[in-house]
Amino acid sequence: MKINKLSIAVLFLSGSVFYAQETKQDTITKEKKIEGVVIQGSSNKKTETAVLGEQKKAIVQKQAVSAEEISRKGISNVEQGLTKVTGITTVEGRGLFVRGLEERYNYLLINGLGSPSNNPFQKIIALKQFPTDVVGKLNIYKTFNSNLYGDFAGATFDIETLTIDKPFTKVEFSVGVNTLSTFRDNFKVAEGADGMNGYLGLNSRDRRLPSEVRNATPTNYRFTPNESLNSFKDSWNVDNVKTMPNTSIGFTTVQKIKAGETGNLGVLFSLNQSTKYSYREGDNNQYRNNGPSIELSNLLNKKEYEYETESSVLLGLGYKNKGTNVNLNAIYLQNSSNIIEDFTGYKNGQVLDQRFFRTNQQDISRFLDLQLTASQKVGERHQFRAGASYVINSYSQPDRKIFELTKPEDYTHALISYGGNSFIRQYLDVNGRFYGSAFGEYSVFLGDKGERKDYPLQVSIGYNGFTDIRKNSYRFIFGNPGTGASSVYIDIDRPQDTLNKSISNNQLYYNEGSDSYSYLSNIYQFVNAGYANINYKPSETWDILLGGRFENDMRVIRFNRPGNSKREDITPNKNYFLPSLSIKKSLNNKNNIRLSLSKTITRPVLIETMPIEYINPDNSSILGNANIQNSENYNVDLKWEYFPTNKEMFAVNLFAKKIDKAIERSMAPSANASGVVVTFYNAEKATLAGVELEGILNLGRFSESLDKFTLGANATFMYTDVKRSEDQFKTERPDGYTNEQLHRRGLQGASPYTINGDLKYEYKNSKNFSKTFSLVYNVSGSKIYAVGGSGSDNYYERPFHQLDFVYQNQIDKNWNVKFRVQNILNSKYRVELGDNNYYTMNTNGNYSLNNYFNGVTFNFTVGYTF
Repeated sequence: MKINKLSIAVLFLSGSVFYAQETKQDTITKEKKIEGVVIQGSSNKKTETAVLGEQKKAIVQKQAVSAEEISRKGISNVEQGLTKVTGITTVEGRGLFVRGLEERYNYLLINGLGSPSNNPFQKIIALKQFPTDVVGKLNIYKTFNSNLYGDFAGATFDIETLTIDKPFTKVEFSVGVNTLSTFRDNFKVAEGADGMNGYLGLNSRDRRLPSEVRNATPTNYRFTPNESLNSFKDSWNVDNVKTMPNTSIGFTTVQKIKAGETGNLGVLFSLNQSTKYSYREGDNNQYRNNGPSIELSNLLNKKEYEYETESSVLLGLGYKNKGTNVNLNAIYLQNSSNIIEDFTGYKNGQVLDQRFFRTNQQDISRFLDLQLTASQKVGERHQFRAGASYVINSYSQPDRKIFELTKPEDYTHALISYGGNSFIRQYLDVNGRFYGSAFGEYSVFLGDKGERKDYPLQVSIGYNGFTDIRKNSYRFIFGNPGTGASSVYIDIDRPQDTLNKSISNNQLYYNEGSDSYSYLSNIYQFVNAGYANINYKPSETWDILLGGRFENDMRVIRFNRPGNSKREDITPNKNYFLPSLSIKKSLNNKNNIRLSLSKTITRPVLIETMPIEYINPDNSSILGNANIQNSENYNVDLKWEYFPTNKEMFAVNLFAKKIDKAIERSMAPSANASGVVVTFYNAEKATLAGVELEGILNLGRFSESLDKFTLGANATFMYTDVKRSEDQFKTERPDGYTNEQLHRRGLQGASPYTINGDLKYEYKNSKNFSKTFSLVYNVSGSKIYAVGGSGSDNYYERPFHQLDFVYQNQIDKNWNVKFRVQNILNSKYRVELGDNNYYTMNTNGNYSLNNYFNGVTFNFTVGYTF
């Protein structure tokens, strides 16, 4: 990274203000006692010991990752941090899995306030975008309480931003190299994407729809030669560069100001910027039913080049005076991924027709979350909390360019024919038109404390809800043959000059090919809920929390079917009563028994319900199901916890769930009989049962020489079973088979086991500065990536073993260094067709849907605090 980029990063704060004027969107609101930027608490709240003590006392089943643990394990973003918790794994760009459940079953809070997704392909924000420099603690709720939103089955995550404990300023710089991508020659990036505009994410402006059609209904508009040359600001060319190391830079400052005799005003400002290069190469295949056999439809090799920039800004203000707390947060996130994908091989079973095709795309998301929360204590018995948040949110894939030709011998002199979809430009935009949310809660403490620390009874009543309005647009522009010769030779990396000459000679022109009706859809969601909690503590050893939540969920989806001018509305409107019960019995000061019962719901990911068919160049597509329904979940947990010391713990948790209308991803034949479509169905029901095991153990128990070693391990083992719906039977049932002959299967996305572990060695010098060495490992078992279509088995995501090494040294009160080796084992990521097919396999032993290596990453970080 160039030195002048430090000052450039400061532009992002002002950039977020301009962005706020440009786009409108999301946020939601919430409960709980979590405060974002407050002038309270001690630094002990950030320690692993303090977090363990909080887990021990909480009535709900709550786990956390402290700021101390985040630092020790070299965790650079929130997603990495959450994978250190029992039963949680991350799966290659598809979010977090909790107890083997897909990301759609999770929910996200930021400082106790709900947060929408900034990506239609994910249920929650890509948490790798949250740098841990701004995180004080990560909370994970695995059991439901009525003041949490009802969208809950796997877990609710709560990101607490830094609390203002004491003033400090910190600057941190990181540099990393990857064995596959760093110092790679001929790394392909879109023209100009690696320049300053690309670094700031501003190159997306040149990729927007041309002004001639941007705000108009599609009418098969034909661009004139002049418009074809000048209205498209982004080039088909790619640059071949030598990749530099991945870099990141962060700046955080916290200041406290006295406000009156008893009040304090705190200010927090944090700015982070990072760049990353990634290279992947591997199979990208498809399978199809050909009568009584399964054969390869596609046999492709895929090379992916990704240049990614991430930016974040956090501005926090906090005021505290006796029983009053007021907090204002502004969080801005921007992610820009510039991706080039090259494919070689055959499609649609045309073995002799070897092809080359390229995708040149940018995925860009912007997210600005404005939060205001306040709490007020009135005497010792009354407390009021209220808050609101508003999110400005957008996601787009502007000018996703695809071209295709017969695989050439000379890539600098390759013959391509105009027409036949050889040049396509796609434009996907998902914009929030409005997102607002609010919450309010009143709590009263009843009874007499006596000799106890707490009142025996707390009653809370409250409201939370949100409104989410989104507008989705998906459009296409095609390159078509004009007059004269329709075939030309191009340099695949520099085709723009040849295309410009063809346009000037009327051999090529652009016209919009979007459907005039189905290109646009709107999704509205309104959630309003009232809740009540009664927390009864009959004695020091019993804690009972009874809750009830009444939630109204109304969704409106407005869309047109292709070629049909009639607007359709799907308006599911449902009321849910969601009870919850949590009981904790302290057997003594070291042992707890917990029981939790609840009913919750699960809402689909946006892409799962969007009425569009998202098209890929390999003839695969993703088709939303506008008729998808919310799942209804019945949950039970029984847990024993043992805390032998304040730094150790052991736990066993038995859990079970029944999920009515479970949502599952499926592979189905596409409507045009070529390729496959990924779509989504409700199962009739799914049942699952499992056990979670967790332990933190100081090895000094076995020998004094091992006193500086601590072993942490957790594991989840689970069984699942699905009862298919009629829609699923139609897709999965092969010709000649009955429903009863179909193989039993588990829940899509559910892993039979998940294992996380870390071994820590910690040494403190005479000045009490610590040096730690950690080995961190995690893996999950084979899970169904997508349910198979007629005649085939399911597609399985195979185990991915990850082992990291982390070294951290607090040299003195100012300097800190970290060194991390990530993915030491360099396992191959694999999605494969199972071998329990109904029909004979005729694929020459090839079962791979896709696979690739990520390489090993070495990262060095140095920080200075003053």
